[in-house]
Amino acid sequence: MQALPLLLALGFALVIAPVLIRGLLEAGFVRSNYAGREVAVPIGLLLPLAAFAALGVAAPLDRLVDDEILGGAGLAGAMLYVTGVCLLGVIDDLLGTPAIEGDLGRKDPRGLRGHAKAALGGGFSTGAVKAIGALGLAAFAIGLIVPGDWEYLLAIALVVVTTNLFNLLDLRPGRALKVFFVLIVGLALGTWTLDPLWTMGVFIGSLPVLALYDLGEKGMLGDTGSNAIGAIAGIWMVLVLDTTAQAVALAVVFLITLYGEFRSISQMIDRTPMLRWLDLLGRSGRGTQNHQKD
Repeated sequence: MQALPLLLALGFALVIAPVLIRGLLEAGFVRSNYAGREVAVPIGLLLPLAAFAALGVAAPLDRLVDDEILGGAGLAGAMLYVTGVCLLGVIDDLLGTPAIEGDLGRKDPRGLRGHAKAALGGGFSTGAVKAIGALGLAAFAIGLIVPGDWEYLLAIALVVVTTNLFNLLDLRPGRALKVFFVLIVGLALGTWTLDPLWTMGVFIGSLPVLALYDLGEKGMLGDTGSNAIGAIAGIWMVLVLDTTAQAVALAVVFLITLYGEFRSISQMIDRTPMLRWLDLLGRSGRGTQNHQKD
């Protein structure tokens, strides 16, 4: 029964996805991707929508039939943080840059340095709002998952930095999701547990559907989707890694993030044959225009 929320989310995602994409297109929420094609954005909305629908079925069953359906440790904290960063991502997608047809047409700075400079200079930066909001959400949500003081602070840092990293990675169709799937397979094999899969099944169940539409260039995850994927990855690491392993993971994630602030991750991938092959796997690789995000 532990797999039921995941399967419900998958089923609802299959039903909701085409309706969501059609609705975004009809409402004019489109953005040019790296290849210059206009696609619906943010299809990352599918993740919370499918999760809420799945909970509408799973929660009553958990209460009335089997109290182990939603019994995973950390579910409440994961629900709060993942849903919260989705909301922050929606704000960034609607008010940030690149502009979405029909929105306010704002042009925000890129990267943590750009957002910090804008905020300190008195300007409005949706990225700065997102960063502050993610930190606040993590400070509360991680308290529902992690005991102890040192462990708590370490987990907050790991989750927040991982959330931001996946936002930096989402520059090509399917890239963020591929990194996520590789990461969780590695974590599952390394720790020999799938407990986080069941804990966050209501969110993870929709990811294969998102991957299908993202790789097919039918839509763009947006900050909404990349934030959520990074949040799930960060919480997964917190749930399965001890403090030493979390410290190592934080160092690795931080260094990759730092690289992405000063160098192009896409160019690094293009220069590395194996990474380039993985990055192109499942998509055509058409187009040369860089699709840049905050």
